[in-house]
Amino acid sequence: MALNLSQKQDVVAEVAEIAAKAHSLVAAEYAGTTVSQMTAMRKKARETGVYLKVVKNTLASRAVAGTEFEVVKDALTGPLLYAFSLEEPGAAGRLIKEAAKGNDKLKAKIVSVEGKLLPAAHVEVLASLPTREQALSMLARVLAEPASMFARVVKAVADKQGGGEAAPAEAAAEA
Repeated sequence: MALNLSQKQDVVAEVAEIAAKAHSLVAAEYAGTTVSQMTAMRKKARETGVYLKVVKNTLASRAVAGTEFEVVKDALTGPLLYAFSLEEPGAAGRLIKEAAKGNDKLKAKIVSVEGKLLPAAHVEVLASLPTREQALSMLARVLAEPASMFARVVKAVADKQGGGEAAPAEAAAEA
């Protein structure tokens, strides 16, 4: 179905708004993907904070103009599915990687993070980034470690000093 000019402008404005606030972009070739697979991907995208859209490449290149994803303009060829991570950088990579496991037709083609165009193989690296909760958990562990180490040292010193005093007291009790 062909879009008229105002519909095209609406699509460009919508994608430009998303691109302006997104953390990362993964564009994947989706030709041969079934409707049920696309529906499952869209459902998972909504749950994980990923904006998933099939857009003509000319409209997508206009939408990303002026954003950090402008570097992908020259690589937009063929039928592409665009996944923008809105909540955490690795969400789009995880979505595409997971969907590609059950669909050999879905292949990541473009990965862009922080204004850099990366090879498609970097979808693995992007997918391996921790979620926000995992990152906060790791930070809490790192921040708590010095205090726990200090507590272990104090306990070791106390045990050592307490063990030295207990021996004379035991010897006096035996005598």
